[in-house]
Amino acid sequence: MKRRSFFKASAAAGTVLPLTLNGMGVKTFEDSPLLQSLGRRGTDGKVLVIINLSGGNDGLNTLIPIDQYSNLSKARNNILIPEDKVLPFWDKPAAGLHPKLSGMRDLYNNGMLSAIQAVGYPNPNYSHFRSTDIWMSGSDSNESWTTGWMGRYLDGKYTGYPKGYPTTAMPDPLAIQIGQMVSLAFMGPEVNMGMAITDPTTFYNLANGTTDPTSNTPAGNELAFLRLMAQQTNQYATVIQNAAAKGSNKSTKYPTGGRQPLADQLKIVAKLISGGLKTPVYMVSLGGFDTHSEQVDSADHTIGGHATLMQQLGDAIAAFQDDIKLLGLEDRVVGMTFSEFGRRVMSNASNGTDHGAAAPMFVFGKAVQNGVIGANPTIPSTVTVNDNLPMQYDFRQVYASVLTDWFELPAAEVKVAMGGKDFNTLPIFKSNKARVEDYIDLVSRIALNKIYPNPAVDKTQISYFTESGNVKLSVFDASGQLVRILKDEWHGHGTYVVDFDVVGLRSGNYYVQLAQGEKRITEVLLVQ
Repeated sequence: MKRRSFFKASAAAGTVLPLTLNGMGVKTFEDSPLLQSLGRRGTDGKVLVIINLSGGNDGLNTLIPIDQYSNLSKARNNILIPEDKVLPFWDKPAAGLHPKLSGMRDLYNNGMLSAIQAVGYPNPNYSHFRSTDIWMSGSDSNESWTTGWMGRYLDGKYTGYPKGYPTTAMPDPLAIQIGQMVSLAFMGPEVNMGMAITDPTTFYNLANGTTDPTSNTPAGNELAFLRLMAQQTNQYATVIQNAAAKGSNKSTKYPTGGRQPLADQLKIVAKLISGGLKTPVYMVSLGGFDTHSEQVDSADHTIGGHATLMQQLGDAIAAFQDDIKLLGLEDRVVGMTFSEFGRRVMSNASNGTDHGAAAPMFVFGKAVQNGVIGANPTIPSTVTVNDNLPMQYDFRQVYASVLTDWFELPAAEVKVAMGGKDFNTLPIFKSNKARVEDYIDLVSRIALNKIYPNPAVDKTQISYFTESGNVKLSVFDASGQLVRILKDEWHGHGTYVVDFDVVGLRSGNYYVQLAQGEKRITEVLLVQ
């Protein structure tokens, strides 16, 4: 067995450091090529904090479509938040937040929150485990990938890992996850970019070299490899401890320690960043969102299990952002929430909701372009237990936006991270030139904007606009024969450009056809 294959099989869960901060265990992702790249590409110490809302968050009771209240009351009357309790956005009265998300509403009112409507993926899977894998790997739902959306970028750029790490240029862990196992997102083609060390005593023995020499055998080589990884992790534990000692927290908004786990985790993150740790990516989590029953109190829908989670989420994010500002770090740090899926439109008889599809995501920080991206979901007047919210945006569009507009990765590297697929970005960050206003409402049209040059000699570019959904872009000759299919895949709402090489085609008229659902648009292309 190859060294990396062995390690992938034996340590896929990541490295558990024998370290606690504020009583909370900390785990690290070892050096990953993606994250190492981020540290070297002029990101000026930029940090991404990922918040995993585990269990499947009910988006309709989180980002509430106020203009759909009549039909919502028919579909989920036993759990619906009273309309007069919703926290509307100051500039978007048709949408608002759960009443326990006052901290996030304040961020919106201060220009530091981007809400993305109905995020999901085509053909959704309703299993927690499978859907989580899809989100972490960045695959389509009919694909099972063993690599993560970040990890795919890693291996090719940093060949030979883990030898030589940590480096002088990057002595710190390149990603830190607090409180849970290393996710699939960081799995490379051959090796997980983290390690799993569950026995502190054994770990320190390995790290300090207090074991017998390894034999020159396959098993001995694997043991030597594991010892190397353990030694590296020990070094990372030291720098994390040093950063924790140097760092501080200045916000008084954090809840009392031990009462709200998400706030405790984010408090640690802020302290490590302020302590000088160069780590560009952190992951924290809040569980409990699988609200099949007792999602609300039957007598008061503003309290109950989901409300408690909303309170914890809003308070934690507000305190963290306040801390980051007081520490002078708000230009460097952004946060992002996600959940593996949303919940059904119709509630169940247990005052809860069952596994669904699309749900909102939130990105927060000084660098975000404030606003609501996408339209309020349309709720039919009659729904069944099987009805779901259709997605407006693919979660991989959000990933691509983070990599492109926050970490400033070139398009080719973003495409590698996305598994060889192209996803257009969204106007989440101020650096993106698109306007949020252009994404407020889904435009019920498709358009072939431009074919240029036309006539074409060698190649041409086809620009087209589409709604969210599967799009097929085809070229036919004058006799109606199919010449080429340029695109046949799911698109998010927006404008796309495709290159079409016409070399080898006979001179004459050709027909470029854009199709989505029952809509068809055809334009003539002259090839000379």
